[in-house]
Order: sequence, then structure tokens, then C-alpha cells
Amino acid sequence: MNYEAKMFGRQERLEFTGEEPRRSRRWIWITLAVIVIAGVAAFFLMGRHSGADKGAADKGAAAKQNQSQLPTVTVASPGRATVETIVSGTGTLAARREMPVGVAGEGGMVTRVLVEPGSWVGAGQVLATVDRSVQSQTAESLAAQVRVAEADARLAQSELDRAQKLVGGGFISKADIDRKTATRDQANARVRVARAQLAETSARNRRLDIRAPAAGLVLTRGVEPGQIVSSGSGVLFRLAMGGQMELRAQLAETDLQKLRAGVQAEVTPTGSTKVFKGEVWQVSPVIDPQSRQGIARIALSYDPALRPGGFASARIVAGGITAVMLPQSAVQSDATSNYVYTINDKNEAVRTPVTTGEVTEAGVAITSGLTGSERIVLTAGAFLNPGQKVIPAVQKK
Repeated sequence: MNYEAKMFGRQERLEFTGEEPRRSRRWIWITLAVIVIAGVAAFFLMGRHSGADKGAADKGAAAKQNQSQLPTVTVASPGRATVETIVSGTGTLAARREMPVGVAGEGGMVTRVLVEPGSWVGAGQVLATVDRSVQSQTAESLAAQVRVAEADARLAQSELDRAQKLVGGGFISKADIDRKTATRDQANARVRVARAQLAETSARNRRLDIRAPAAGLVLTRGVEPGQIVSSGSGVLFRLAMGGQMELRAQLAETDLQKLRAGVQAEVTPTGSTKVFKGEVWQVSPVIDPQSRQGIARIALSYDPALRPGGFASARIVAGGITAVMLPQSAVQSDATSNYVYTINDKNEAVRTPVTTGEVTEAGVAITSGLTGSERIVLTAGAFLNPGQKVIPAVQKK
């Protein structure tokens, strides 16, 4: 095919064979096909990504929903602590060593009472005096007899001395010397007898006075001036030796087994908030067969607030153990054993058997089964099952 064209005033003649237009159309179709294939691929690729994103979102939502359905439990790692074994009891206050004082001598009419309840007295101090007018006269008579006997003894000794000077000249026989020696010895013996009688009477007279057998605190007084007393009058005074007091605590047989002499105790009298320190000085060796109780005697220093006969409570530290301490809500039990729930690394509940010990104000002592480093469920353990997943919430200290 021949074409003629005018370009810029020139006339040119172009000749085409028909091969070039077919080749151009082929490239156009190839380009369009590539564009279409790319569009289709992009469409499917975008759809796949959107589906994956949607599936991931659905899975995340499901996981979040499952997570929200897990129970939340409070856990803690309590460690180990030294726990004191406390024994509590009640009892009556009394003098540790009570001394009843009565009439030691013949008695008579009380002339004076020199002390009152609450007075401190020394050993041998006179508490009350008894009339001794008759006994004093008897003592004077015996003292006179002693003086007479002493005079007779001196005279007998003088006569013996003179006789011994004359025996050498033959004026006195040896038999006379023997008689005078015997007379002197008899006189000395009468002196000793008179002195012994006087000492006895003086001792009896001293026993007329009612005296304190040892130093201490006067608790009660049961005598008044003018009262006739004798050895059958009973107790006239009661004293606490050294003013020492004690609490006689009544304890159960099982609690008594935990105590020993020397352990510390705290005593609080009824109606008072003041606490007195003391220690157990004696544990009863016998148990009452009826009440199944025994007595622990707690020594206390004197204080006006400690009144014999009063009621008081005692808190005795019987010893201590090192153990894991848990609240009672953490410990579960069934027919086989006691147990707690711990949380493992996968946040799963694990049933752990334990052995319990003392139950105190601080909680339950776990003597075996735990080291204290575990994550232990403190509450809601009764609603868990072994292997159940949970959300642990650590308890703040």
C-alpha cells in the first residue's frame, strides 16, 4: 500500500507491508492481559489477607472471651516463720507461799495488835501481844532462885578451898574434903537447874507474843485486842512470804503436757487491762480425774493489783516452731487428708497434701508438705478442681 504525506512542505511517500500493525496489536493485547491478570491476583490476595486478619481477630476475641471466663484467685508465697505455741487458761490468784500464823504458846488475852492487812513485816516481828502478868511473876521467882543457887554454889566453893589448905596440917581428914567437894558440885547443879527453869519460863513468855515466822506481807488479820486466844484459836494472821504471788491456772490435760518450769507467761487480772510478766515455776504432777485438768503455778512479783482470791487469765508461751503459716481459708480437708491448692507455672491448680499443726491467732501452722515458696491459693480453694486454669492475683503484704 502506498501513502503519500506532506510534512513541512515536503512530500514523502511511505510504504507499509502490513506486518507492523499486527505486531503492534499483539503487544497491546499482551499488555492488557498482564494488567487483567495482575488485577485478578491483587483481588484474590487482598481477599486472602482480609480473611486472615478476620480469622486472627476472631481467634483473639475468642481467646479474650475464654480468658475472661477463668476464675481469679488470691495467691501468696508466705515463706516460713517462727510461730509461738500459746496456751491460755484462767485461775485464781494466791500467795505463792502463804504462812498461817496462830498462837504458839499457852495463849491468854490479847493486849495489842500491831499490824494491819497490807503491812510488811520482818522475820520474828511481833504481830500481837498477849497479857503475861502472871507469867512475868513466875519468871521473877525463878530468877531469884537462880541467884540463891549461885550464892550457895559460891559458899560451897569457898569452904572447899579452905578445907584443902588445912588438909596438909592434919586438921581435916580427906573424907571431909570429899564431902565438901560433893556439896560444891550439888550447889553448882542446883544453879544449872534454876537457870534452865528460868530459861524455859522466859521462852514460854516470849511465845505469848504472836510473831511473824518470816518476812512478808500481811494478808489477813483475825484477832482484836481483848480477845482470849489459845492454841485452839486457829489462824490469827495470814502472811505471804516475801510478798510473792502466783496464779494457779487451770489447764486441760493436753495443754499441761506442753508446759515446763521456766516458760514465760502473761497474767491479766479480771477487770484490769494491766499485764503482769511471770513464769511457770511448777506444773502439777497429777490430773483431776473428774475435770481432766491440772494446775500450772505462775510466779508473780508483788503488785497491789494482784489480790489473792481474785480471778485472772494467763497467756503462756509454751514453745515455738518454724513452719508455714496460712489462713484457715487456705486449708481444705476431706476424708483422706488436709490439702491446699498451689498454682504451677501454667497457672493451673494443683492439689497439695499438707500436715497441719498448731492453730493460733496468726493462722494454721503447716508442719509438712510446703516450703513456703509456692504460690498458694488463700481463698476460693473449695471451688477449684485439680488442673483447672485460673488467673492468680498476688496478695499485697
